[in-house]
Parts: sequence; C-alpha cells; structure tokens
Amino acid sequence: MGKVLHINPIAPLRKKRVRVDELEALRKQRLAELQAKHGDPGDAAQQEAKQREKEMRNSILAQVLDQSARARLSNLALVKPEKTKAVENYLIQMAWYEQLSGKVSEQGLIEILEKASQQTEKKTTVKFNRRKVMDYDEYDNY
Repeated sequence: MGKVLHINPIAPLRKKRVRVDELEALRKQRLAELQAKHGDPGDAAQQEAKQREKEMRNSILAQVLDQSARARLSNLALVKPEKTKAVENYLIQMAWYEQLSGKVSEQGLIEILEKASQQTEKKTTVKFNRRKVMDYDEYDNY
C-alpha cells in the first residue's frame, strides 16, 4: 500500500494571509522610511513652532522664577504634568500683564501651587441609589 497523504485545505489560505500581512507591514515600513527621508513639510513646521513656543515659555519662566522655584516646578512636572502646565500658564499670564514684582521665590510658588490645588480640588460625593423592594405597606394594597 502507498502512503496516505493528508492535505489541510486551510494551510494555503494561512500562507496567503501571512503574505498579505507581510506585504502590508512592508508597505507601512516603506512609507515610514519615505516620510522620514523626505519629511512631511507640515509636520516639520509644526515641530518647529512647538520648539519655539517651548523656548519662549522657558525664557519667560527663567525671568519670572528664581532657581529654587524652577527646581520645584521641574520636580512637579515629573509627577503632575497637567498641574505644572496650568501653573506655568498662570505665571506667564501674570508676567504678561505685569502683575509680578520681581522673581517668584520658592515660597511664592508653593502659595501659587496651594491656590491651584484648592481651585482644582475634586469634591467626592456619594449617592446611594436604593433599590425599590416591595414594602409591606405596598404589599397590603394588593
């Protein structure tokens, strides 16, 4: 007797699917390479604008904050970036409207941070939704 050959009808489909997936991955990789090589002009302009904005923010903060306050703010940025961004915006706004007299010290920054915490403090409320269970009074009416 000869050998019995078992043919899996799904095997060719699996290979085709892998090939299609591989082709799609290669296309995406090639597209990424071309974009990196030639660069997207809109993307480069946006990155440059973000870089300039970041430099302006840093220069304003350097003029407004003393060294210890800047160190505290940079430490806060590691833990709470949203809060840091809000405080930086507040400081830049105060500097823009000339409401600051001199550089802000670390103690002054702490006071500003406390005010910001009080304004953004979340109030926790607990609401009980009790299920209506047939009361005895309601049961008497039936």
